[in-house]
Amino acid sequence: MSKAIVVGERSLILGFRGVGMEVVPAEDAEGLRRALGPLSRDADVALVLVTESLAAQAPDALDDFRSVSRAVITTIPTHMGSTGFAFKEMRSVVERSIGVDMLGKD
Repeated sequence: MSKAIVVGERSLILGFRGVGMEVVPAEDAEGLRRALGPLSRDADVALVLVTESLAAQAPDALDDFRSVSRAVITTIPTHMGSTGFAFKEMRSVVERSIGVDMLGKD
């Protein structure tokens, strides 16, 4: 069965359990890298959502995950609002996948 996972600061992600998602707490860039390692090797993981605030600390960790896993990984803004990182990340993913920056520049 496919799994959806949320990775981020504990206080920001616990609510996702209520909608059936697994949560993996990580408080800093190194914690994010440690969390993504096992998830990248788990064939049942289909979707990984990472809090924008955490992803901004280690964007290379998301790229590393994408290079070894078929699961979709993307960022989500927190209750503090978006910093724009999630949009930049999405634009980059779309451009890499289709070769065109169809979402436009900032």
